[in-house]
Amino acid sequence: MKICHINMFYYPTMGGVEQVMYELAQRQVKEGHEVHVYCCNSDKTKRIKIKEEIIEGVHVHRLPYWLRLSLSTFIWPSLLWKLKGDFDIIHSHVSGHDYILFAGLISRLRKYKHIHTTHCPWAGTEFRPSILKPFLFLNDLFFNKLSFKLIDKVIAITPWELDIINKYIKEKGKIKIIPNGVDKVLYKEIKKNSFKKKNNIKEKKLVLFFGRLNPTKGPEILARAAINITKKRKDIAFIWVGPDEGKAEEVKKLIKSYKNMQYIGSIRGKEKIAEMYQVADIYVLPSYREGLPLTLFEAMASKLPIIASPVNGIPYEMKEPENGFFVDYGDVKKLEENIIKIIDNKKLAQKISKNNFRKSKDYDWNNIYKKYMEEYKKLLS
Repeated sequence: MKICHINMFYYPTMGGVEQVMYELAQRQVKEGHEVHVYCCNSDKTKRIKIKEEIIEGVHVHRLPYWLRLSLSTFIWPSLLWKLKGDFDIIHSHVSGHDYILFAGLISRLRKYKHIHTTHCPWAGTEFRPSILKPFLFLNDLFFNKLSFKLIDKVIAITPWELDIINKYIKEKGKIKIIPNGVDKVLYKEIKKNSFKKKNNIKEKKLVLFFGRLNPTKGPEILARAAINITKKRKDIAFIWVGPDEGKAEEVKKLIKSYKNMQYIGSIRGKEKIAEMYQVADIYVLPSYREGLPLTLFEAMASKLPIIASPVNGIPYEMKEPENGFFVDYGDVKKLEENIIKIIDNKKLAQKISKNNFRKSKDYDWNNIYKKYMEEYKKLLS
């Protein structure tokens, strides 16, 4: 099978969507399929000079963007004439972008089958730049309807999306729900775990934020809760791990006076990420909005109790108190209370840990991959 993935970014840019693409592409290559990725030539902060390369067996084509509208929105219409090859499947990612429409037009003209994963972009317009608002309005009014007409199969990552997607799709059976997954490496215990030593963490307990330090993720909210907790006790460390997308400086400013808190920056490599998760005691996801974050399942696989905002796709996969606790976005006091509740109640933490590890097996990437490939084969048959 010859497969083409299309998204705004690919490696070295790594977020949830890019990770999903990577997991699918690597398994497709391993099975002997020819896999290509088309994306724009940016890593969100600068242009990438290498336009064509093969990364772990995947042919990556980076096309020059013409205009940048926001941190994650670039315009690169050359996809229309630069996407070349006799593909069996075009797999586009993230609804609401112009390249989804372009992919649909190309697929119809060249008789490719077009599958699309939405990745839940509908979760509110707050925190989006003003320049995007007119485009979002036009998308809702016209472009999304046209784009979805040109897609053969739509993959929603959470049932939360269905009411929105059904505004654009009337055909029965066109939508399939396939959640995100978790890699097997996170199930394996790292026996010689040196994460705490490498990062000079001396406290007995560790609370983890792992993700993009973006305004929608609320990393500064955890910082405020951490400061209040630290005023009362000194046995809990707090760390923030992930790339800066506008909130790192605020977090660093808030925590700079506290030796038990640190922003580590990005960590790459599955083993290093597993090592990070496995020394933590709680995973905190204090987001304003989320689609269905990969980190939710990664934390479950790592046996971590979770404290998260009950937004969008999260309550469909996480239950309270079986998997942890919900805290409304911005509720610092309740966030503090739930962190202390889990830290101080060993039996509760162990019970949640067992529940989460058991539940995470439902999201093994190998199983999720098989579901995607079944949809590919149905389209081609």
